[in-house]
Amino acid sequence: MPEATEKQPSPEEQPSFYQRVLSVIDQRIVRSLYSARVRRTVLQSLPFWIASLLTGIVAVAYERVFVWAEETSFTWLRAQPLLAFVLTPLAFLLAWLLCRQLAPAARGSGIPQVMAAIELSTPVNYRKTGWLLGMRVAVVKVLSSVVLLLGGGVIGREGPTIQVSAAIFRAINRLQPVGWPQLSRQIALITGGAAGLAAAFNTPLGGIVFVVEELTQTHITHFRTAVFTAVIIAGLTAQGLLGPYLYLGYPSVVMSGGMVWLGVGTVAVVCGMAGALFAKSLLWLNGYRKQFRTLGAQAGWVAACGLLLGGLAYWIGADSVGTGKPIINRLLFQNNYHTPWYLAAVRWVGMALSYSSGAAGGIFATSLSVGSIMGDGIARLIRIPNTDHNLIVLVSMVSFLTGVVRSPFTAAILVLEMTDRHSVIFQLLLGGMLAQGAASLVDPESFYEHLKAGFLSEALARQPKAAAAAASKS
Repeated sequence: MPEATEKQPSPEEQPSFYQRVLSVIDQRIVRSLYSARVRRTVLQSLPFWIASLLTGIVAVAYERVFVWAEETSFTWLRAQPLLAFVLTPLAFLLAWLLCRQLAPAARGSGIPQVMAAIELSTPVNYRKTGWLLGMRVAVVKVLSSVVLLLGGGVIGREGPTIQVSAAIFRAINRLQPVGWPQLSRQIALITGGAAGLAAAFNTPLGGIVFVVEELTQTHITHFRTAVFTAVIIAGLTAQGLLGPYLYLGYPSVVMSGGMVWLGVGTVAVVCGMAGALFAKSLLWLNGYRKQFRTLGAQAGWVAACGLLLGGLAYWIGADSVGTGKPIINRLLFQNNYHTPWYLAAVRWVGMALSYSSGAAGGIFATSLSVGSIMGDGIARLIRIPNTDHNLIVLVSMVSFLTGVVRSPFTAAILVLEMTDRHSVIFQLLLGGMLAQGAASLVDPESFYEHLKAGFLSEALARQPKAAAAAASKS
């Protein structure tokens, strides 16, 4: 049987010479466009990858130093409690002076500064973002917060990590040579904020949600690839150095129904309003502090804040200072452990004194600790079963943080990722939403929005050196 032969196209079906030429030209154009597009995308992304890697390394180093500083403060406080009346005021003064003399924008949390810089990231005002996110600011931020913590300050490192990360992304973005294809400067700062939070807490989803909910109103389609990539690289770098850790481990969480729903609703409303009241108290203290104009008066205020916190540290002990993470761990992992009824108020005051000193330090972790203590107290007050205790504590953490920062989804996702308790995601989200509504009754705006306005005014009021020199000559 003869083999089948392949059917040859007829002369009429064969492409003409001109069609073959045009086909080759089209293919070359497509390949050229494709390769140019890929090359441009890679060149645009490369600086972000480098900045994300650096963010992960810096976040881990900062975490290690922060843990050392907190443990050191516990050590000297337990060994010589009377030192609190000397070391705490001295640490407050030194941490405040570092910010005041070297980088005023390094004071406080760092998130309002990033928000203000994002708003200033236009061609007209971009240079002024250096006052908020320069590398000097980042270095002073770390030094000031570590000094404050060594002296017993009630602060966290998460907000500062976000500001430091945004400063790294801004620096890398500025170092790109002329002609290098760049993403927008605003996207660089937004991405830096997301990478910082993801690396600080090991919460990649929290970093993404935080950007969408808190840092910007820009539609996510404009920066999703940059943010997702930065979060992955920064998070993987942190995990590679620290291991696949959870910030708060794997607490046992049970949802037995019935009475526990009353607990969820109660702690959400109470802690949400408490968080908003705490934010209002910080704003009031910031406003009151501004009446001290001279250096001596300002130093006196800072020393008084340190002395008061030293007194609390002396009388209450190590639970009144530091980030509060050990307290949360004991509540979640030690059976039948309960905090004293007054500890929430003590840490509230400690947070306010530390923040109003004018030094660097965040309020994310410390807010979570106050929320957990309040949740523990409310659970006992309304007789929530011990099996549901951890759920109430987690919801209270979400709710108090929501009351302060007004980002319910961010708070819920952060606590979810810190504990890997996906089974109670709806309870955490419900707590955040109820807390948001309750907090809005106290103040319709978030703490960070209030502070952002102040940092914007300060940044806009500062003249670039060249403009100031020209103005002085004229």
